Amino acid sequence: PKPSSAASDVYKRQGDTTMVAGRGYFVDTSSSAVTMTLPASASAGDTIAIKDYAGTFATNNLTIGRNSHKIQGATHISIVETSRDSVTLVYVDATQGWLLKDK
Repeated sequence: PKPSSAASDVYKRQGDTTMVAGRGYFVDTSSSAVTMTLPASASAGDTIAIKDYAGTFATNNLTIGRNSHKIQGATHISIVETSRDSVTLVYVDATQGWLLKDK
């Protein structure tokens, strides 16, 4: 569910989810690890933002599922394991896929 006080494109998630471009996600891994899967289709300039809601990514990791797209030009999943970490991904093209905006 969307937090009532949040902007219309920001969502809180506690379980596995397929993400939608243009949205931000506060991900709660306090109970277990969570997989957030990238959208099946993407266009250049699409963005997705993810933030560790409970500060528990180090204990229960966040996995970013590729959904057939590359991440940082590679064909492997991405695991976020730093508490309070945040990630913003921008889709570039089929060659590079989703790139980290600030890294």
